[in-house]
Amino acid sequence: MKEKIHPTYVPAKVVCACGNAFQTISVKPELRVEVCAKCHPFFTGKQHLVDTQGRVDRFRKRYAKTGPTSPSGSPGTPATGPTSPPGSRGTPGKAEQPAATQA
Repeated sequence: MKEKIHPTYVPAKVVCACGNAFQTISVKPELRVEVCAKCHPFFTGKQHLVDTQGRVDRFRKRYAKTGPTSPSGSPGTPATGPTSPPGSRGTPGKAEQPAATQA
């Protein structure tokens, strides 16, 4: 094996965006992370949305205004059903089938 190829490990302080800090070892003396075990939703059991550039607010604002969409997909226009009565597409439904004649 080659000698002197392994990095030296030093005590490292890990600082989370929520303010939590803890010690570990690493090749760098200080590490900064966005989420940790104190603020991650899996460990806390709470829903926490990380809002990047207001995207969550923009999504909620956009879909709070509009109702259901039309079949064409344009938002804001209400979806409408078929204008013809059901069963009038050329194939008779069960209620429209002629009664069987007895000979």
